[in-house]
Amino acid sequence: MELLEDSLLALITETATNLPADVRKVLAAAGRLERPNTQAGQALQIISLNVDMAKENVGPICQDTGMPTFEVKTPVGVSQIEIKRAIRSMIEEATRRGKLRPNSVDSVTGKNSGLNLGPGTPVIHFEQWEEDEIEVKLLLKGGGCENKNIQYSLPADLEIVGKAARDLEGVYKCVMHAVWQAQGQGCSAGFLGVCIGGDRTSGYAGAKEQLFRDAGDTNPDPLLAELEARVMANADKLGVGTMGFGGDVTLLGCKIGALNRLPASFFVSVAYNCWAYRRMGVRLDPSTGEITRWMYRDADPPKMAAVSGVPTTGREFRLRTPLTEADVRQLTVGDLVMLSGPMFTGRDALHKHLVSHESPVDLNGAVIYHCGPVMMKDGSGRWRVAAAGPTTSIREEPYQADILRKFGVRAVIGKGGMGRKTLDGLRESGAVYLNAVGGAAQFYAEKIVDVTGVDFLEEFGVPEAMWHLEARDFVAVVTMDSKGNSLHADIERSSAAELERLAGVENAQL
Repeated sequence: MELLEDSLLALITETATNLPADVRKVLAAAGRLERPNTQAGQALQIISLNVDMAKENVGPICQDTGMPTFEVKTPVGVSQIEIKRAIRSMIEEATRRGKLRPNSVDSVTGKNSGLNLGPGTPVIHFEQWEEDEIEVKLLLKGGGCENKNIQYSLPADLEIVGKAARDLEGVYKCVMHAVWQAQGQGCSAGFLGVCIGGDRTSGYAGAKEQLFRDAGDTNPDPLLAELEARVMANADKLGVGTMGFGGDVTLLGCKIGALNRLPASFFVSVAYNCWAYRRMGVRLDPSTGEITRWMYRDADPPKMAAVSGVPTTGREFRLRTPLTEADVRQLTVGDLVMLSGPMFTGRDALHKHLVSHESPVDLNGAVIYHCGPVMMKDGSGRWRVAAAGPTTSIREEPYQADILRKFGVRAVIGKGGMGRKTLDGLRESGAVYLNAVGGAAQFYAEKIVDVTGVDFLEEFGVPEAMWHLEARDFVAVVTMDSKGNSLHADIERSSAAELERLAGVENAQL
């Protein structure tokens, strides 16, 4: 199959850089529902711009290109060993070309392989079938939304929604709870794949399998079709909204399947996928490996963004880093900030390091960006940013307040918000949390005009290194201020109250 590797490289590249046609359609509909001059409306506009830029740049839609998961179906007589070898080879090549971020980390040593290869990476599932062609589907599901997957064991007494029994009503309560618990940390508005039954392992696999369904299809099981429709009718009422900013759109799709189970077990497994719902598929000629047709793809999609630029609210602040305490104290939750000047990336490894070590750079007045970028070198050997959206911030909750106090950091940029310890630290230190739009890796890469240095590259790897960046008009929303206000805490409370109300109303109707 002399064309197999070329076909697989095309599949990986398209999956990372071109949002599927069905997802584009759903996102476009969501954009029409939100009011433009709100935080959610601004976020959806940035998302639309980012989708267009990724297609035009052939760059990663989101910098977290996730765990590559291949579902491969082969006719009798086709070598699965050859296909596996070709997949691994092209994963390595796509990583070199900057289409994938090096994400494969040794769980024992913490070392990044740099090539997206290692035990369990990539994930490849084979199945033999009776058709003549080879089918290869690829799902790129990032770590932020993977962390919001959840599995329930029924019967259970769930927070807010109450008792969930071993029936479809109990399943419904689990799914609604799953939407609520994700908040903005999974880059809402999101999609759900759900599996009823199976065991703990097959249930999660079955939930991810549902993510390969078309966003506009109808479940062939009328009971499950009704359940999907019920979830979709009520999820948006929670008011979580895009990025957890509040708003009218919280869930973009829900697909539910079922597997037989053991009498003693009743699992409900939920795979939460962010708006950057990256999956593609191809059919291949088994003799040549040539692509005979694409699945999910629009090769020449219309532009997502109706206008250029980001709608404003009249409360914008243009600030230059390093920041002063006066710069920060004037900011209030809801303000749109446009930052220019130096900033430094910092994720899990760096935060852990800084708690017990000195910083290699002066962080007084600095901005720390929770980001693991995709980095490439140009022809002169200088680093450039290929993709640079925010990562989920809550992982840094154990460290953030201490780092604010220790180094005089004035702003933290991330997504999904942080907890009470950080909020108290922001108030005490005179600092602020800025929420960038998760997944908008091309939009934010354009805001990084220079890379001026890097620390800990060898020790931590590309995603976890401390990159020194020069930003220009970097757009983010104040969601936690120095006065003790947190939009994330407010939305969590209001959405919990709405979930409780919905559960009470529906329980009363039973």
